[in-house]
Amino acid sequence: MLFLKSTATTRAPGIYEVDVAAKPPGKTFGVYLATDPDNAPQAVLGALAELGFKGTYQKNYTHRDGGRVLDLHFEKDGTDLFKGWKPEECSANLASIDSLFGSLGISVTPRVMTMAEAYA
Repeated sequence: MLFLKSTATTRAPGIYEVDVAAKPPGKTFGVYLATDPDNAPQAVLGALAELGFKGTYQKNYTHRDGGRVLDLHFEKDGTDLFKGWKPEECSANLASIDSLFGSLGISVTPRVMTMAEAYA
């Protein structure tokens, strides 16, 4: 999911990269993390769980630069059709995500995935 350029630096302890993205039409966002499996950001993972996000995917791999990566995906159900987020839920959830990662010095910019990216 994430295009990780390097494992030489982290954005925060144990976090290589963060992406907040939604499949089209872009109402319900997921949190995608590339983390260091040897130094997992337990506080962040716990905070995501407290916000109601559940892990939906995880995969270990070795990056082309030799660093080990744990790819994690999180989603949160909403109360709209097909468990999507209603507008007020979207605003509140994105504010919570922004606050969580902002407290770590990580700026997140929510985005809507392309169709090819979303269903690859």
